[in-house]
Amino acid sequence: MAQDQDGATRRGLLRATGLTAAGVAIGAAGAPGYPPPSPIDAGGVQDGRVRFPEWRGDAEPPSAPTPNPLPPGERVGYAIIGLGRISLEETLPAFAESRMSRPVALVSGSPEKARTVARRYGIAEGSIYSYEELERLRENREVQAVYIGLPNAMHREYVVRVAGIGKHVLCEKPMATSPEEAAEMVTSCARANVRLMIAYRCQYEPYNRAAIEIVRRGELGKLRFIEATNVQSSGPAPQWRFSRRLAGGGALPDIGLYCLNAARYVTGEEPDQLFASSYSPPGDPRWAEIEESVSFGLRFPSGVVANCLCGYDAFNDKTLRLHFERGTVEMPDAFSYEGQQMYVSRREGQIAVREQRRIPHKNQFALELDHFSECVRANRQPHTPGEEGAHDQALMAAIYRSAAEGRPIQAPKPPGPTRGPAPSSES
Repeated sequence: MAQDQDGATRRGLLRATGLTAAGVAIGAAGAPGYPPPSPIDAGGVQDGRVRFPEWRGDAEPPSAPTPNPLPPGERVGYAIIGLGRISLEETLPAFAESRMSRPVALVSGSPEKARTVARRYGIAEGSIYSYEELERLRENREVQAVYIGLPNAMHREYVVRVAGIGKHVLCEKPMATSPEEAAEMVTSCARANVRLMIAYRCQYEPYNRAAIEIVRRGELGKLRFIEATNVQSSGPAPQWRFSRRLAGGGALPDIGLYCLNAARYVTGEEPDQLFASSYSPPGDPRWAEIEESVSFGLRFPSGVVANCLCGYDAFNDKTLRLHFERGTVEMPDAFSYEGQQMYVSRREGQIAVREQRRIPHKNQFALELDHFSECVRANRQPHTPGEEGAHDQALMAAIYRSAAEGRPIQAPKPPGPTRGPAPSSES
């Protein structure tokens, strides 16, 4: 009788949580010799996914769904071009947290480094290529997409070459070193019928997406002003970032781009006027070819004004502030690889309150990889396609022009939409 009552209790819980739908397999038998697990602990299979009833009380936030990765053989296979810091410290480790993506090939100018990395990630030695052998990726059926983590000036050549062999391309930002290069990259990929996405990781990061939603919902009224700061302390020369030939510029394309892109994706608008000023401290060989800092302002059609600051010789600060009619959103480390936070200030009754909103951390590199993999599998335009990067290149060219001429100028307009569908909640 106790056993029947226990079984009835489990069935009742499962019905209450929706886990008794057709096709659900309930794993409640347990290990021999031990009491069977409760339905809350055992969960069940629904639509090919293991699901658990909520185990927390109403006072706690609900648990996140269980991870639902694709089997390894069904994931989109990536070739990684360039084994510098961004690839080795961020992108390759992010595959461990991805649901739909896996590394299957490497392209590098260092055979020794490539063999070392391949062993760590289970990549076959036969899937290691030199830069000269890039076109051989055409024959590698495991490779469906390519990630380009090279210095800025190399992006155009390698995007065009990858498009030429029919592989989809995820290219690091900034997209290129000029609007002309960016336009060629978009055209080459369109002609080859391959997808091109620019790795604007912040557009996939949960706190930045939450900020967008606050603006779109009008939670704090109309957005009025944006403050975006991205400064850091740079080390000694030589570095490729200090070379105009390799970087195409200084602080603006490297870290100021985050401020520019954030102002665009937060407002959902394109600026119609901009004004900029740049500076390089004299006598420091690091700034002989590039600017050390740029400050620039953007005015948007809705009346929003964005003040942006980027620099290579100041203590690290990557803060985004949004000022609304009825409140303020402050996001320390908005543009960092991790550590994002969000504070919302507004009036409640007779007092002003400042609350911290906590959002579960997700690896933004894994999120952008999986979004692109979703788009490759579905043959869909990514959220940050080549057009998004190309318009930032046009705006940065205008910022440089304003700084050189010392006057406000009209901002260029994109020829069409620059973003695809928003990423899903899981990517």
